[in-house]
Amino acid sequence: MSHLLAYGASEIATKLSRLFVVVAVARTLDVAEIGIAAAALATGDLLKSLTENGVGQRIIAAREEELDATCNRAHGLFWIWCTGLFVIQVAIAGAVYAVTGNVTLAALILVLAGEYLFMPGGLVQTGLALRNGKLKQTAAIAGGQAVMANLMSVVLAIVWPSALALVLPRLLTAPFWLIAMRRLHPWTAKPSAGKSAIMPFVRFGWPVLGTEVVKTARLHADKLIIGALLGPELLGMYFMAFNAGLSLATSFSTAFAAVLFPHLCASDDRSAAMRQGLAVSIGLVAPAVVLQSLLAPWYVPWLLGDGWDGLAEPVSILCLVAIPTMLWTATAGWLRAENRPIRELRGTAILTVATITSTVIAAPYGLVAIAWGYLAISCVTMLLLSRPVLQIALFNNRVSV
Repeated sequence: MSHLLAYGASEIATKLSRLFVVVAVARTLDVAEIGIAAAALATGDLLKSLTENGVGQRIIAAREEELDATCNRAHGLFWIWCTGLFVIQVAIAGAVYAVTGNVTLAALILVLAGEYLFMPGGLVQTGLALRNGKLKQTAAIAGGQAVMANLMSVVLAIVWPSALALVLPRLLTAPFWLIAMRRLHPWTAKPSAGKSAIMPFVRFGWPVLGTEVVKTARLHADKLIIGALLGPELLGMYFMAFNAGLSLATSFSTAFAAVLFPHLCASDDRSAAMRQGLAVSIGLVAPAVVLQSLLAPWYVPWLLGDGWDGLAEPVSILCLVAIPTMLWTATAGWLRAENRPIRELRGTAILTVATITSTVIAAPYGLVAIAWGYLAISCVTMLLLSRPVLQIALFNNRVSV
């Protein structure tokens, strides 16, 4: 699983650079500004989840004789879809301004919309690169973009302290991703191959799209809920705790998901591939997050400075969510590789409802209660949802999934 190690190294580099961002904004921005940026990022990420519509995975899984026609159709779908998302996000920015009068929040959402104009030109190339096993290179590109964005955020936070420091770098680094992907796996449309039918994209894509939307809601809806119930100041505190703790879980699970799906599709023995993937991922993640959790009371006040001591306990708790998250990520990859995306959607929806409900119930009792609730609900729900697939993959015990 050298590809997983490559993605893991990319995520480590990303997290280290993200740590510099956390330190910089903690010392230069006030909590309310951080909260406004967090609300904009959560809104943008919820809409950006719609780009994960299964089209790229159709390229990865297509038969060789259908590949050119699949890519031709996918290219057109990517442009239509991303242009539509750009228009929708611009409209959301306008609606936010009209309803709240918050110019800053509306402007930040508008800035994030610009990413969609760069994406469709490189998405077919990304799918082909993953299909051809160039996972180390795609990991390097994704990690390079993230590190560049984080370093830009640090510089902006120092020279121009504002909520824009957390948002603008996403747009500024989009051209790097586009150019790098197009150079990694050059592709031009082949009109003579025609275009594959749309319905296979729709049948496979709608549950994948639903899963990604629901999964993103699980990761970001809590921020919108906390902002609505408790205001931008506490949202800013939660955003910092999230980035110092829970973001480790999401980064490793994202890397694992990116590697596992093509690995399972290409393997003749999916059970063995699953066992290998889980062994490597859990072996890497569990020691790292336990160590991070234990050290949180020491490094959080040291890094963030005065006034942030109260974040140590929620950060310590949220770190541990990474371990059950890896099990559910493996389960989701297995279901998608087995062409059961509707089962994945159902499980993700259950998990999302559970974690959002936990956040709503715990919010009045503070960040520590929110963190404990998130960890407890994640552990119980993810283990129950993963159990049937893990029985198949680990013990070859066929049960209904």
